[in-house]
Amino acid sequence: MTLIDATVAPDTPSGPTPRNGADLWRRVLGYRPPQRYIPVLATAVVLITLYIFGRANYARFGRPQVVLNILIDNSFLFVVAAGMTFVILTGGIDLSVGSVIALTTVLSATLIQAGWPAYAVLMIVLAIGTTLGLGMGSIIHYFNIQPFIVTLAGLFLARGLTYSISTEAIPIRDPFWTFMSSERIRFGPRASITLSVVIAAVVILIGILVLAYTRLGRTTYAIGGNEQSAMLMGLPVARTKVAVYGISGFCAALAGVMFTFYLPSGDPLHAVGLELDAIAAVVIGGTLLTGGSGYLVGTVLGVLTLGLIKTILNFQGNLTSWWLRIVVGLLLFAFILLQRLVVARRR
Repeated sequence: MTLIDATVAPDTPSGPTPRNGADLWRRVLGYRPPQRYIPVLATAVVLITLYIFGRANYARFGRPQVVLNILIDNSFLFVVAAGMTFVILTGGIDLSVGSVIALTTVLSATLIQAGWPAYAVLMIVLAIGTTLGLGMGSIIHYFNIQPFIVTLAGLFLARGLTYSISTEAIPIRDPFWTFMSSERIRFGPRASITLSVVIAAVVILIGILVLAYTRLGRTTYAIGGNEQSAMLMGLPVARTKVAVYGISGFCAALAGVMFTFYLPSGDPLHAVGLELDAIAAVVIGGTLLTGGSGYLVGTVLGVLTLGLIKTILNFQGNLTSWWLRIVVGLLLFAFILLQRLVVARRR
């Protein structure tokens, strides 16, 4: 698609004036990228800027393990944000993922404590998360109810089920969980990652391939672009809308399992507000809240940006955790405005 260049007034000898993000990128970098890439490129610039700021201000910030710790501490967020990307690409939203994570941790801990084998526990919790997602997707599509309302109900349902199982934290002492929590892949004497990072990388890779090369991925983008047009084209709209919420539910349950690897316990207070972090990562990563445009790579950059901000605040030491919310809020405002400008130029 050919972009419309900025017009030049006859009395302006100095050349074109940047009127949108694409023209600004052309003047700064020497070329003008397609508008659909601008939010992702903006996220990459923010990420690089934050890293340079950290390296310039903190002596130990450049150590390899500091960067790897960002991956370790956010491994479960990568997974749940990947599922959220599928949902938001269709123009929907899933507010239940944090509660599904908490339900998964408590149910896993309870079943392990009751003597269930690890493989059975894994299959049960993943099946429950997927089923809950498929159920919400079916209600959203077939009853034509707003995703916000349906997934808000899912949030209360999952959190209520969590408290009905246990109101206190339950430790997990199982050989499989102990192995997954403690095993490391080392890149040297002072650099290593956990197995959860590998799981997150596999999920992200599969998600990228699905969105780029499968009919499910193409239909997901089409629904977000214009659902009525997608139906007129004969695309499987109903099946895809239900499927993306099933994917989100599965990713939330898997993230809950990974959360128990990170903190080996089940607690009804786990992951309170994590759904907002996932949505923030997707939006900062350049996916339009209206759907139809965005990339899973951008979501990865969004999660890394949140993790890098948190790491900088930890290195600073004299700032409270609320500063993370303040900075993320400002970033969200900036990226929502950027999305608005990009969408306006497409019309």
